[in-house]
Amino acid sequence: MSYFPRSIFVVVTLFFSGVLMSGCATQDPAAKAAGEIFDPYENTNRAIHKFNRGVDRLAFRPASKGYVAIVPEPMVTSFSHFAENLSMPGQAINALLQGNVKESGIALARFAINTVVGVGGLSDPASAFDIPTVDTNFGETLHVWGFGEGAYVELPVYGPSTSRDAVGVIADFFTNPITFARQNPADNIGVYAEIVRRLGDRGRYSDTIDSILYDSADSYAQARLIYLQNRRFELGQSAEITEIDPFELDTEGF
Repeated sequence: MSYFPRSIFVVVTLFFSGVLMSGCATQDPAAKAAGEIFDPYENTNRAIHKFNRGVDRLAFRPASKGYVAIVPEPMVTSFSHFAENLSMPGQAINALLQGNVKESGIALARFAINTVVGVGGLSDPASAFDIPTVDTNFGETLHVWGFGEGAYVELPVYGPSTSRDAVGVIADFFTNPITFARQNPADNIGVYAEIVRRLGDRGRYSDTIDSILYDSADSYAQARLIYLQNRRFELGQSAEITEIDPFELDTEGF
C-alpha cells in the first residue's frame, strides 16, 4: 500500500475516532471528582472481558508461558527493547503535539542511538548513556489537549481502556512513521514486535496477571480498577477511585 492511500486512511480513522469520542456518554464532573468509576457500557464490557479471558486462557497464556520458558531471558529482553525502539518516532510526535519539545528530542535521540549502536534496537545503550526513558502516547496527547477520560471500555484482545485511550490506540498505530517506512524489513513489523513484547510481559508477570484474571471474585472489576488507577496516576490525576473491593464480590461467571 502506498503512502498516499495510507495517509487518507489515517485521516478518515482519526475523523471517525473524533466523532466517536464526541458522541460518547460523559461523566458528571462531581462524580469524577469524587473518584467514581464511569462505566455506562458495563454489560458490553463484561461480555468482551469474558471473551478476552477465553482468548487468554486458550491461547495467549500458554503461548506466553512457552515463550519465556524456551527463549532465553536476554533474548526476551532484547525483543522488548526492539518493540519499544520502534515506538520512539511515534512517541516523539506525541511529545511534540503535547508541546514538550525536550521530550520529543529525547525520544528521537533514544531511537537514533539504540538503532545505530544498539543493533536496530535490540539493546538499550541510550539508557547506559543516561538518556531518560520516554513513555507517552496519543491518549496522553488528547488529555493534554483537554479531552476528558470518557467511559471505561474493554477492547477485544487489547484489554482495558477508556474511550479517549481507545482513540489513542488507533492513532498511535496509524501515525507512527515506522508504519510508512518504505524500507521496512517486513510489512507490519511494528505489529509483530508488539505481539512479541506482550508475550514476554504476559510470561514474565504471569502470576500477577493470573491472580487478577482467575483468582479474584470479579476479574472484570479488578482489572478495571487497576487500569484506571494506574492510568490516572500516569496522567498526574490524584483523585482516589471509589470502588467496591472485587475480592469481596461473588459474581458468577467472571
